[in-house]
Amino acid sequence: MSRPGLVALALLLTGAAGAGAHAFLDRADPRAGSTVKVAPAQVRIWFTESLEPAFSSLRIVNEAGRRVDKGDSQVDPTNLRLLRVSLPPLPPGTYKVIWRVLSVDSHVTEGEFTFRVAP
Repeated sequence: MSRPGLVALALLLTGAAGAGAHAFLDRADPRAGSTVKVAPAQVRIWFTESLEPAFSSLRIVNEAGRRVDKGDSQVDPTNLRLLRVSLPPLPPGTYKVIWRVLSVDSHVTEGEFTFRVAP
């Protein structure tokens, strides 16, 4: 392969490796889109990369858009891939989980999903 071809290949591979370094949602408890019989005491979400605690947040809102969590979202100090927030007892309904995180490599990702508490 020619020198310019090797340089182009190296740049392509470096860019591909960097693109995979964002912190994406890995799993959640309660699961995205799930219906639970008992309201959870907290929402926990795990990411594919470690998070920057000072710049990562999680909030839960009800169907009216009102915040219902206890305002104590935090990255778990023993597992920097876990973000959690406590909940008061929730009545039946649909709740939206909204997160925004900064991974330790300085990339911001955000998203949302819902879960439902059955009557």
